[in-house]
Amino acid sequence: MPANLANIIMPIGFIAIFYFLLIRPQQKKDKQLKEMRSSLKVGDEVVTIGGLVGKIFSVTEEIVTVEVGGDRTKLHVEKWAIGKVKNK
Repeated sequence: MPANLANIIMPIGFIAIFYFLLIRPQQKKDKQLKEMRSSLKVGDEVVTIGGLVGKIFSVTEEIVTVEVGGDRTKLHVEKWAIGKVKNK
């Protein structure tokens, strides 16, 4: 019987290790990114996932208007495209 018990415990152990080393950290990172994107406000300096750097001009539910460059060009980007906030 101990061999049968070992055959059951080993896969459960591998699943637990896989969860704590891979799945849980990714879920935590996704949650932080979602919180950051939901707390965007006018005046924040942001970097998009494409590398554009600018200040937020306006925020709606799904779209963020970002001012970039010296001539203050306004670009409309979706919230999911914001990679990080620089001034926090």
